Amino acid sequence: MVLVRRSRAGASGRPPYNCHRDLGPYAGVAAFLEDLARDHPRQAARHAVELQAIVPALDPGAPAAEEQPIRFHPVRRTAALAFGAAEFAAACALRRPLTVHFLHADAADETTTELLGTLTRRLASTPMTVQLHDGGPPAPPVESRPAELRAALGDSLARGFYHHAARTARRGRAAVTPDTDLADWWSFTTGLATALAALGQAPEALQLYAEAQAVTDDPKITMSAAYSTAMLYARHLPAAQQNPAAARKWLEQALHLADGIADERQRVVSAVFYEQGIALLDSRDGRAAEALELVTSGLAKLAAVLGPEERRQDRARLLHNRAQVHLALGDPAQALADLNAVIAFDPDNCEYYADRAALHRAAGRTSAAFDDYATAIRLGPHLPEAYYNRATLHEETGRSGPAREDLRRVLAIDPGHLDARVALANLDLARGDLTAAEQCVRSAPPERAHEPALLCTLGLIRSERGALDEADDLLTQALDADPDLAEAWTNRAAVRFERGDAAAAVADLDRAVALSAAVEPRYNRATALMRLERWDEAAADLTVALAMPGLDARLRRDLRSGLNRCHAQSAHR
Repeated sequence: MVLVRRSRAGASGRPPYNCHRDLGPYAGVAAFLEDLARDHPRQAARHAVELQAIVPALDPGAPAAEEQPIRFHPVRRTAALAFGAAEFAAACALRRPLTVHFLHADAADETTTELLGTLTRRLASTPMTVQLHDGGPPAPPVESRPAELRAALGDSLARGFYHHAARTARRGRAAVTPDTDLADWWSFTTGLATALAALGQAPEALQLYAEAQAVTDDPKITMSAAYSTAMLYARHLPAAQQNPAAARKWLEQALHLADGIADERQRVVSAVFYEQGIALLDSRDGRAAEALELVTSGLAKLAAVLGPEERRQDRARLLHNRAQVHLALGDPAQALADLNAVIAFDPDNCEYYADRAALHRAAGRTSAAFDDYATAIRLGPHLPEAYYNRATLHEETGRSGPAREDLRRVLAIDPGHLDARVALANLDLARGDLTAAEQCVRSAPPERAHEPALLCTLGLIRSERGALDEADDLLTQALDADPDLAEAWTNRAAVRFERGDAAAAVADLDRAVALSAAVEPRYNRATALMRLERWDEAAADLTVALAMPGLDARLRRDLRSGLNRCHAQSAHR
């Protein structure tokens, strides 16, 4: 009784959906969404990107994963897919009650568990009800032949389903050894390492590459392992374990091995991409000119050995790297030219539109920035950072309503997005809705509840409600956790000023001024200094504040009024 329908003969139903992880990513929920999509094609068309990512059968003309250009998706992409799928299901909810049953919820793949949770929350206010059941009929036996496992591994990696990829790779490694089948063993080993790095388990991935280098001297494997080891040291290991010198050493080894590739074309392509790792390290070390030379020469080398239509995504990646280097060199015009070329090479990558939107925004091309953010969101799908950046642009242009809508979408996709939660609470504060602002902060996930920025915001809200003692305590907690949080020093100073302790306010504002070049700490310190009749010091703060760029008319008027008062008091002494 899955999709409950009414016929003239009465109710009819379908068998429950089986969510067992052995059936693969999105088991059960993919079949449910496919049924909905076939019944509601118009709604499905509005959510085509996320639905086709979850249910490839909805796009039979699309190439198989192994035939598509390589693009490694971020692990958080599945949360965006879940958001879009839940929005689609909510739009399809019928007026009559509809109950959907899912079996083996206790043994589901991580993609399924995430989507079921999102569906349950989103559909709570609709006639559609999700029922989760532990257990169910036995799942079919897991395929263990290396060829099928390799295909499943490649598919999961290409689609960004890293938990399933890791499980599949472990099964494959258990079925072969480097002595009996080196090629398959390496495929499963590097696939497992790739999945683990994406899941934040880079130290285990590092061990796998060390194992590969210990068991074989095959030049192709050791070359690939050397490059991957370098990238772990440069990017994926925890910050304390990253080692640029080790990364450079491993890249040099990979380049040395690439020199031995017999096929000239493959030799050039391999060397170019290993050199991009060197360029990354050079850029981070402040040698942007050297990085620019490496990327530019790499593009020229690829053009010499590849046809115009070959490896377009790879060339786009190099152009994207060069755009970042141009930005580091302070040349946004050249960065924009490269990003335009990037998008021409790879027009379906949301990341590139988000980056170009930032350039448009910095140059004051607001309309173009909005267009690129919209495209990034459509292709993403539902990229949280694009929603967040568009929200801040809405706010800058006086559109607080659309800004709130985008911030709510961010939090629906990623409840742990700290900046979005703080921004939404501040928008509610600005319109005087203290209840909404406080609820926004207090609904943060438990693991984020004690973040200094949230404590600071909650302290500000409580101070607006007149709970000054509680506000002081919250702001003190924020400062204990992050003594460099200028906003917390500024806000605690305001609380202490309201409690009549101007001297304590000045002490806090001394810290805020040391940390922040914003006008507010100096203006507030001048106000507290005037309360203490320290007119010359207050005048000095007000003079500096008046020289700051971007002051609105009201603040400039208040600063001048305060400065005139200081001068008048000084003259009477």
